[in-house]
Amino acid sequence: MSDATGAVFVDLDRTLIRSASGPVFQEAMVDAGVLSPGRKLPGDRYLYGFYNSFGETVPFMGLARAAARMMKGRPAAGVRKAGAAVVEDLIDLVQPWALEELAAHRADGRLLVLATTSPHDLVDPLASALGFDDVLATRYQEIDGKYTGRLMGRFIWGTNKRDAAREWAQVRGIDLAECHAYSDSFFDVPLLGAVGHPHPLNADPRLTAVALARRWPLEHWDRPPGVPSVIGLEPYHLLRPFVRPESFPYARFTVNGVEHVPHEGPVILVSNHRSYFDVAALAIVAARLGRPVRFMGKQELFDAPVVGQISRALGGIPVDRGSGSGDPMRRATAALHAGEAVIVLPQGTIPRGEAFFDPVLHGKTGAVRLAADTGAPVVPIGLWGTEAVWPRSSKVPNVTNLQHPPRVTVTVGPPVDLGLTDAVADTRTLMDAVADLLPDEARRPHVPNDEELAATRPTA
Repeated sequence: MSDATGAVFVDLDRTLIRSASGPVFQEAMVDAGVLSPGRKLPGDRYLYGFYNSFGETVPFMGLARAAARMMKGRPAAGVRKAGAAVVEDLIDLVQPWALEELAAHRADGRLLVLATTSPHDLVDPLASALGFDDVLATRYQEIDGKYTGRLMGRFIWGTNKRDAAREWAQVRGIDLAECHAYSDSFFDVPLLGAVGHPHPLNADPRLTAVALARRWPLEHWDRPPGVPSVIGLEPYHLLRPFVRPESFPYARFTVNGVEHVPHEGPVILVSNHRSYFDVAALAIVAARLGRPVRFMGKQELFDAPVVGQISRALGGIPVDRGSGSGDPMRRATAALHAGEAVIVLPQGTIPRGEAFFDPVLHGKTGAVRLAADTGAPVVPIGLWGTEAVWPRSSKVPNVTNLQHPPRVTVTVGPPVDLGLTDAVADTRTLMDAVADLLPDEARRPHVPNDEELAATRPTA
């Protein structure tokens, strides 16, 4: 009897990893001397291309089942060696948000089970490296160290995969109603229907139809939860062509230094905060990056018209400071671990009154703590002039100023060198780096008049 609160059954190809594992295993077995270099499936390049785009088919899986006969007389040790040799290559194919989701299941006390049609000897090293508790996979019969060309037990596919999961759970005293299953394939509907928590993930067209009919949520591990996708494109990709300076004729933009942002890998973009229109300015930076970004901002920013929708489309992470919840930091950390870009506004809210004119920028330590936890570089961004487009005192931007639109300056600096041992000191260093990107007038003391002060305060 297991003490686990349930189990999580996870398919491999197009689910845990983003594409078929077959080409990786095939090359490894050639390198290990198990297969000859010319031993390939006819047209395998096109077969795998179709599989990666549309998922499993009966003919394709027929070839997978016939592979056992092709392996007759070949050394099992060589196959296991090949599986161990490509662990790192396969880990590179793991979906960006997969490990975060599986870690959450682990934290809730569930066992993790890799459930795949692929040969057990090939996938077991990967499962061990990723911390899975068990593997349900097709096993080839072995005698005296060589495969016989027969299967040992079931071909783990379709109803056989469901039956294998059911027997596995019965042995351990686990109720399938308490279990989760993730798969991209229509042929895993029997397993998905047998567990209490089905997760169609990166679903193929037929599984998508079943999921919609059964009201199963369609999920993805290539982007944060809740960010939709159309044929693999996020709202970011769909909006990107339209998020450009010409789309805001009531402002004139000067944008410099975007080349300082890495083209790939985790990065924390840190900006000062002067207006709700900051989101539009930062969206232009994001559009030029050519990669999706996740945006941390105060809840009221997400409630604002227009910019709130832009923030959510960019995968925004609302921060309700009054709640004391650690969820925004966990979501930002997960995004960085997934190799994404995260925008943080350390000031938290637009300064009001005389604080708005303070030459010294003050910020909270969240961005620095994210950097310390993830190792992500921190890139500063200085914004100036956004308040002239949308002052805090207005509920909407001034879209009528087309003859003489105000100038908005966006300057991206190089990554900031932080010690990551003193969050308070590092935050001062970071905010000084942001301030250094602002025009000279931002660093001169200024005594505001009543009209200027009023513009910094929200209307009732």
